[in-house]
Amino acid sequence: MSSSASGLNLSSANKDEVKQRVRKEMAMANAQELVNNINKNCYQMCLSKNPGTSISSSDETCLARCMDKFLASWDVVSRAYVSRVQQEGSP
Repeated sequence: MSSSASGLNLSSANKDEVKQRVRKEMAMANAQELVNNINKNCYQMCLSKNPGTSISSSDETCLARCMDKFLASWDVVSRAYVSRVQQEGSP
């Protein structure tokens, strides 16, 4: 079955559009994963006891610090991953 027969005969512009759309979807999935991990880890650590109807200032401080650390570590890991992928992809 040829690519034109299967409907996959895309122009260069269409291929670029598909690639861009996939990149955006991957970025959204990564952002969602980041939020889910922050929720799972930081809220579990900082709000282990039932907060009731309000969050104390110490809980807020804990959450802020945890999120800052989590985001900083995510950034380090992401940069290292991108660097490694680029190194492996270059001849």
